Amino acid sequence: MLGICRGRRKFLAASLTLLCIPAITWVYLFSGSFEDGKPVSLSPLESQPHSPRYTASSQRERESLEVRVREVEEENRALRRQLSLAQARGPSHHRSNHSRTYSMEEGTGDSENLRAGIVAGNSSECGQQPVVEKCETIHVAIVCAGYNASRDVVTLVKSVLFHRRNPLHFHLVADSIAEQILATLFQTWMVPAVRVDFYNADELKSEVSWIPNKHYSGIYGLMKLVLTKTLPANLERVIVLDTDITFATDIAELWAVFHKFKGQQVLGLVENQSDWYLGNLWKNHRPWPALGRGYNTGVILLLLDKLRKMKWEQMWRLTAERELMGMLSTSLADQDIFNAVIKQNPFLVYQLPCFWNVQLSDHTRSEQCYRDVSDLKVIHWNSPKKLRVKNKHVEFFRNLYLTFLEYDGNLLRRELFGCPSEADVNSENLQKQLSELDEDDLCYEFRRERFTVHRTHLYFLHYEYEPAADNTDVTLVAQLSMDRLQMLEAICKHWEGPISLALYLSDAEAQQFLRYAQGSEVLMSRHNVAYHIVYKEGQFYPVNLLRNVAMKHVGTPYMFLSDIDFLPMYGLYEYLRKSVIQLDLANTKKAMIVPAFETLRYRLSFPKSKAELLSMLDMGTLFTFRYHVWMKGHAPTNFAKWRTATTPYRVEWEADFEPYVVVRRDCPEYDRRFVGFGWNKVAHIMELDAQEYEFTVLPNAYMIHMPHAPSFDITKFRSNKQYRICLKTLKEEFQQDMSRRYGFAALKYLTAENNS
Repeated sequence: MLGICRGRRKFLAASLTLLCIPAITWVYLFSGSFEDGKPVSLSPLESQPHSPRYTASSQRERESLEVRVREVEEENRALRRQLSLAQARGPSHHRSNHSRTYSMEEGTGDSENLRAGIVAGNSSECGQQPVVEKCETIHVAIVCAGYNASRDVVTLVKSVLFHRRNPLHFHLVADSIAEQILATLFQTWMVPAVRVDFYNADELKSEVSWIPNKHYSGIYGLMKLVLTKTLPANLERVIVLDTDITFATDIAELWAVFHKFKGQQVLGLVENQSDWYLGNLWKNHRPWPALGRGYNTGVILLLLDKLRKMKWEQMWRLTAERELMGMLSTSLADQDIFNAVIKQNPFLVYQLPCFWNVQLSDHTRSEQCYRDVSDLKVIHWNSPKKLRVKNKHVEFFRNLYLTFLEYDGNLLRRELFGCPSEADVNSENLQKQLSELDEDDLCYEFRRERFTVHRTHLYFLHYEYEPAADNTDVTLVAQLSMDRLQMLEAICKHWEGPISLALYLSDAEAQQFLRYAQGSEVLMSRHNVAYHIVYKEGQFYPVNLLRNVAMKHVGTPYMFLSDIDFLPMYGLYEYLRKSVIQLDLANTKKAMIVPAFETLRYRLSFPKSKAELLSMLDMGTLFTFRYHVWMKGHAPTNFAKWRTATTPYRVEWEADFEPYVVVRRDCPEYDRRFVGFGWNKVAHIMELDAQEYEFTVLPNAYMIHMPHAPSFDITKFRSNKQYRICLKTLKEEFQQDMSRRYGFAALKYLTAENNS
């Protein structure tokens, strides 16, 4: 009861204050507005500077009175807001409102907004933020080039998608590498209400290549200057982001800031938080001209339509040409030129609060941009040190970044309810295929996996390789999961040629792999190994999808279709290239078989020649592959003949044959219906035979399977009866499909299966 009375007294006091302050103020102003009994006008339009009574002191008084009037009006508005909030909450619910203000140096649009408290923290209830329409599309532009930048873009996009409530349209200025990677990623990600357009960065090089640039971003670091020319003419506004940005809030809040632009303001920027443009970092430090501390271009709001009308292209070019006569080159890429233009035309800028670009580089004032976690909106890792930067709260920022780095991207496939999305043909086809499946079918999960679209990140690490000019080059193709990662270094030591690998990993595992690879001298010394990440989804290991991904991105004329558990003999790469010529693989349909052996020992002295391997076979150190478990898989290789063979020999297909082969790049794909364990290679070899490939065994080639713990899928196959029943059903359906495709010639597969 006492609390209720106190609440009512507070409510009454606030009401009286609200009523009394304006009255008292205007009495004060009215009485103070007379000189010698005559009124003095407060309006500048009514002022009379020619009057003898008009003096400098009266002018100052008039201006101070005007300021006081505005301040009182703002206090009035704030009290009304507090009063309305108190009424809405009722006398029994009280919640403290911690309003936070920031200095002009920390970033505001104008001083009026600062006094009104609009730059208060995220939780401030007094700030009147402009509203973004529920289904309004937010446009984001990013310049991206190369393999590493593509990885950074994914983390940035994850942070944006995590918080967003609006449709998004990404405009990616990308080189051919980044476009290939990101186009595949977004196509397989299938996030609703997200559209992506690409613009060829290589075609834009001529626009900025005349500008010498010392920044590590190279020529791509200058391309934000030409966005008005690059982006569609009907696009009016866009948020431009660096790739090393992490969002901690809904990007719609930043989009809403466009409504605060006034007059000729066309650029929204945060003040630079380092002393770079002050020119006092070291002796003879001479930065480009800037207004005060200058502005950071990691986050930019661009009013494109107004910039075009102002002839932005001409403006920045003339400025750059003039400054380069003395500066010779840029140090901070586009940022130097933006600042030079702003120095000449300060009216162009709307200064954003600094929490829209908290710059985490050494010796910045970033800590002044926030007092609480709720203040953080955008984090910018703009130091070359990235996560190793010095900052009092760097652990918090690093953990926030790692959260999105390892966050399951599949969870971001969220519908925006109430917002119509553009028709996506791939998505519609997928839904149609899934709707045709019978969910009561005991093999439904197996059948569904065939249509699952797995998010795919191609070329996860830097890849650089030019195939040999003689058109004999061979790429080793394999797939793996996290539990086979230890095989990578050994394979790289055994095979010096190009490798295409598909890795089935979660987002967190992909980062573990990245750290493993970057810590390995062997892997980092090889630039001809392509790592393609296929992200985990569903309960089965999509072995044939992984093989298809690795095959699809082979850049050589021929492929060695292997498995990650096998080590090829030393020198196999060169031997296969010679065999390609010897057997005329370019003009014939041949599948060259590399005989497979195995050891049960984890420590093996690897045979350096066929003679040494035969000796180990005789001693029982090595065995023909799966001789004690599944002889039919490799029996047609005819190991007895291979022991004495000196020239290639032909073998015929038999039921369940699954050798490891070298084929042309245009060979058929693996059948995706087979997942996990069982029949995944058998079906592919059957397809090759149906297409009249000739199987030829190489007499001096071999590969050895290394021991490992049983996979999860083979354990399920052995222990789960329904798993085996479904596999048999899929086999029968595959054989029926073969009969339909290849007609009478495919009948032998049914006969062979019945006889086996």
